[in-house]
Amino acid sequence: MERIEWHYTPKHGSWLNQMEVEWSVLSRQCLDRRIGEVETLAREVAAWERERNAAQVKIDWRFTPEKAREKLARLYPS
Repeated sequence: MERIEWHYTPKHGSWLNQMEVEWSVLSRQCLDRRIGEVETLAREVAAWERERNAAQVKIDWRFTPEKAREKLARLYPS
């Protein structure tokens, strides 16, 4: 019998924003059309992922700690 181990992650973390960026890019670059079969979808997503990894694409993260402290001052007491 397999056991499920739940890991709760914060909804406000920058990792979530990065994932949303990646999902958006995947949607625009790979899933911009109807794909009728699960096997085709898996192949298309795998090919997109290989190309993206080979190109070593990075997210240009512009929300610096300084900006975070300014915008979220109540969470960063002096």
